[in-house]
Amino acid sequence: MARSPQRHHFVVLLLLSLCVLLLYCHSNTSLPVSISASQNPNPDPRFLPNSRLETRAPTPGFTLLIKVLAFNRLDSISRCLRSLAAADYRSDTVHLHVYIDHFDNRSGDVESSLDVSRKILDFVDGFKWEFGDKLVHHRTGNAGLQAQWLEAWWPTSDDEFAFIVEDDLEVSPLFYKFVKSVIWNYYYNASNFSPIIYGVTLQRPRFVPGKHGNKLQVDGRTRVFLYQLVGTWGQILFPKQWKEFRKWYDYHKAKGIKPILEGMVTTGWYRRLGEKIWTPWFIKFIHDRGYFNIYTNFLQERALSISHRDTGVNYGKTAGPDSHLLNEAPHDFNLLEMQPLSNLKWYDFCFREVLPGRVVRNFNDLGVVLDTVQINETIVFVSLFGFQEIIIRNMLCHFERLNIHNYILMGSMSDLLFDLARRGHPVIAADEFLDSVGANKLKRPENSAPEFIKNVMTSTYAIKKCLELRYNAWVVDANMLFPNRGLFHALTDSTFDFYSWKSLDIIFVRSSSAVRKLWLNNFVHAVEAGDSLWDKLSISRENSNFADIAASFLESKRVRVKRIDDRSLGVDIGISSVDWASPGLENKVLYWSADAAPDIIRKRLQELKMWTLDGDDSCSAVVCHQS
Repeated sequence: MARSPQRHHFVVLLLLSLCVLLLYCHSNTSLPVSISASQNPNPDPRFLPNSRLETRAPTPGFTLLIKVLAFNRLDSISRCLRSLAAADYRSDTVHLHVYIDHFDNRSGDVESSLDVSRKILDFVDGFKWEFGDKLVHHRTGNAGLQAQWLEAWWPTSDDEFAFIVEDDLEVSPLFYKFVKSVIWNYYYNASNFSPIIYGVTLQRPRFVPGKHGNKLQVDGRTRVFLYQLVGTWGQILFPKQWKEFRKWYDYHKAKGIKPILEGMVTTGWYRRLGEKIWTPWFIKFIHDRGYFNIYTNFLQERALSISHRDTGVNYGKTAGPDSHLLNEAPHDFNLLEMQPLSNLKWYDFCFREVLPGRVVRNFNDLGVVLDTVQINETIVFVSLFGFQEIIIRNMLCHFERLNIHNYILMGSMSDLLFDLARRGHPVIAADEFLDSVGANKLKRPENSAPEFIKNVMTSTYAIKKCLELRYNAWVVDANMLFPNRGLFHALTDSTFDFYSWKSLDIIFVRSSSAVRKLWLNNFVHAVEAGDSLWDKLSISRENSNFADIAASFLESKRVRVKRIDDRSLGVDIGISSVDWASPGLENKVLYWSADAAPDIIRKRLQELKMWTLDGDDSCSAVVCHQS
């Protein structure tokens, strides 16, 4: 039966309409294609962007509020508002809120201050804002810069963002296009989203707050990167992280806890200026949480916002523009082109590169991480099995002080393990790691704690990969501290291929041909055999540890093993207090039983000045070591 002409025309018209719709959607989206998981062999689902199940378009509630903070500088606020009004807002609704602080009645000429205040109010009242609502908040008393920032915004939804602008700033006409592109790509796009990003700054990176930090230097091809430091000269804040900060601030302020973070230039500012400034509070919060900010690198000192550094709280006299304003679309790069989050570089307060998300779940992937952490062809594996979180965090802060970075943490799946990974510590997720070699299917020795067996098997396979790559390996527990970095070198020499300290559960394996052959061909299979290994070695299941098991096996194969008297090497601080002035203590390992009460260990380590956590269980200091 022939189709009617009307029906034929309807089908053609429908197909044409669908094609037009598809072309329109394709040409108007700024979202990149989702990143393939293969680009990162070790993606951490809590660190890397897959916190959301699917890419979704921005909600209709997306809003950017511009919060201008003004005081007594008429020329500054005039220049600032005119630059904001000259920006391209793409027909979007953007609201402007202006917060005018009152002068201090106790300072200077009141009549002159009143006159300046009236002129500023008259200008702001008469200023036309055609892109949304204009709200003016004129304070009745002098609040100061800290309150101006902290009281300017409380997000009403997870789709409301704030652009905080101090009055001596000037912005580029392109700023909104860039900000919207960043939010679209790194907030709303699930494949690029990370909950540890708290915002984006438009200022040029120009300051490293960590004392003795690295020079602020970024690859010339890098346009966007992540850096922990807040950028107050044009900062866009994300809602969830700002709410979290405000609650954190309220708690610490009410408890009288100061934002002291040793090793930071900003802490010196706080000691000098006190509550006149807000940045030390935010910096301390960011350090506690391990959060990051998005920065730009446009070269030639270009930026989308500049500070004229006019006379005020921060400057005794006007210093002039800090950068060159990017007023036109650049010819040397695409301003709106965004790289996948997995391609961006991350930097801490020392401007040292951080490598977040290194979670080893597969035996074959371990080699990649070993290559990134080894120093002098040596790796330190740290067992976290069965140890309290504050003990682990204190050890890692101590590692930072000693500039020890050639380590990998081994532990069971937990929130702590993922938090450590997103902060840049490489970790082995033991359960999945053992699954990848089929070890979890093996028969386990009877009457042995699961965590103990997991520790033995994870250490065995980790050392196996080390030896395959010709790396030396240490295995240590989290319940010990090394007073100085040189102890790792001082404890061994070239005489023996294997060193063991039973009570401390420390071993050192040198990548010699003899040990490599026995470990790869014999020891791994013996561990997999379970009960028979204990029987052959005549080792007590109750009192054995990995160091004892490995040493006894290698001795049974006539490998030269150096067993070291623990008393000559270490001091058990869990038994009694120790005086730091004791002879030779600086060359001994401090250790304690895994069952020791954390409060007692904390007290003993505080007495020895070896407790490095603050009241938030974060490192009490930022310690920079130049790369």
